[in-house]
Amino acid sequence: MSSIPDNLTITKFHECLVNKEFTALEAAEAYYARIREKDPSICAYLSTREEAALREAETVDLAIAKNEEVPILAGVPLAIKDNMFLKGEITTAASRILEHYTASYDATAIAKLKAQKAVFLGKTNMDDSAMGSSTENSAFKITKNPHDLSRVPGGSSGGSAAAVASDMTVAALGSDTGGSIRQPAAFCGVVGLKPTYGAVSRSGLIAMASSLDQIGPIAKTVEDAAILFDAIRGNDPLDATSTNPENPEAYREALLRPDFSKIKKLRVGLPKEYFIDGLKPEIRTEIDKAIAKIKSLGLSVKEVSLPHTKYAVPCYYIIVPAEVSSNLARLDGIRYARVPELESKDLSLKELYFAQRG
Repeated sequence: MSSIPDNLTITKFHECLVNKEFTALEAAEAYYARIREKDPSICAYLSTREEAALREAETVDLAIAKNEEVPILAGVPLAIKDNMFLKGEITTAASRILEHYTASYDATAIAKLKAQKAVFLGKTNMDDSAMGSSTENSAFKITKNPHDLSRVPGGSSGGSAAAVASDMTVAALGSDTGGSIRQPAAFCGVVGLKPTYGAVSRSGLIAMASSLDQIGPIAKTVEDAAILFDAIRGNDPLDATSTNPENPEAYREALLRPDFSKIKKLRVGLPKEYFIDGLKPEIRTEIDKAIAKIKSLGLSVKEVSLPHTKYAVPCYYIIVPAEVSSNLARLDGIRYARVPELESKDLSLKELYFAQRG
C-alpha cells in the first residue's frame, strides 16, 4: 500500500490521485486503518461501511485507469452526520427510536456527492435528533474532542467535526439549526459553514426545526468548504424552500481568482452587542487578528449596532421547540412502526406511547 499523507485537503488528495501517487482504494483502506486506531478513544463514528466504500473507491480507480477525467471529489473519503439519508444504510439521528431505520433513498446532498464519485466512510455521531451542543446527548456514545479527550467537540455535528480534526476523514457534512456546524468546527479547530437558508436542499435530512435547518460542510480549509458547498448547493424540486444562487459562479473559483476591485468595496460590520462582558481575552485577541487581516486586504471595518441581538435566543427557543415537537411527532409510534402485539390491547394514549417508545 502506498503511503497516504496526513491531513490531506480535497485539492491535495485530487492532485495525488490523478498523479497516481496512490489509488482511491489505498486511500480508503488507510482512512479505515486510522478509524480503527483512533476512534475507540474519540468515538466520532456511529457506523462505518467499509465494504461499500471500497467498492466506491474501486470505481474511481477504474475510471482513472481508463484515463477518464474525474471530478475533484472523486475518491475523496467523506464522513456524513447520521441525520442524512444514505440509501441502504442505517440512519439513526443518534436516537434509539431510529436505531434500526434503514434509509430507502439518498438525501439530495448525498446524491450530488455520489455524482461526484465521493467515497462515504460512514455516519458520524451527534446529539440525539440534533438537539444539543456537545455530542454528549447521543443515545449510543459520547464523542470526545480529539485535541483533548477530557473536553467536548461541540455539537450537534460533533462527530463530523471530530472526524475531520483527527484526520479520520478528509471532510464531512453536518447540519446546522442554531450553530450545530459552526460551534463544533470552532471547538475542534476546523472550518464549518452554515449556508444561507435554502442554498442546500433539505430533502433527506431528518428534520429538526424546518425553518432553520441547513446542511453544510465541515473541512480542514476554507477552500475545501467551498468545494463541498459548490457540490451540494442549488435548487431541488424535492425541497420547495431551496433556491438557485443569484450568482452561479463557483465559490472555489472566486477564492482562487478573487476580484480585489469588488472586495475593496466591501464593508465589514462589527456588532457592538457582540463585544460584551464574558468575551474571553484570547478570543478577543484572535478577533483583532482577523480584523487586522481584513484591513490589510483593503476592506473597511465599521462598528455597527444590531439592537435586536438580545432577543435572538428567546426567539430561537420559541420557534425551535414548536417545530421540533411537530417534526418529531411522526416518530411517536402511532403513525409508523407500530408494535403488532399492542394492537389488540386496550391502552390509553399515554400507556401506548410508553409501551412503544419507553
